[in-house]
Amino acid sequence: MKIELLVVGKTKQDYLAVGIDDYQRRLRPYCPLSIKVVKEKRGRLPENARRREEGEKLISLVPRGALLVVLDPGGRQLSSEELALDIGRWRDTGKQLISFVIGGPSGLSDEVRKRAELTISLSRMTFTHEMARLLFLEQLYRAFTILAGSKYHK
Repeated sequence: MKIELLVVGKTKQDYLAVGIDDYQRRLRPYCPLSIKVVKEKRGRLPENARRREEGEKLISLVPRGALLVVLDPGGRQLSSEELALDIGRWRDTGKQLISFVIGGPSGLSDEVRKRAELTISLSRMTFTHEMARLLFLEQLYRAFTILAGSKYHK
């Protein structure tokens, strides 16, 4: 099973980029992981037009047959164990690719949300979209270590 993380905009904060790289490296033994970046729209565009354009680009990156999971504050809150169970179930039922999407500062378009098979939330608290990347990758790593019976989770 392959996993891809689709995000809007580059990670600008060095300390977050270092953490993201660390978890990408830690995940290698568990799954192939790629991070695809859609250019963040800037300028005088209204926020809804910005979300729509970014959303179209995100959707264009999701291959046919991929399971699309959106990270959004309004999504279902999962424990680390519940995320691990979902990932294990997807793996065991033969899902070849899971595409996780994190929007940019303007959020996600309705089109992206409608296309998702599952919408999850990292927290009811607000994080920058760059921090959300790091937090999600840590949780993804935690989920795989739970499935493997590793001591990391404890």
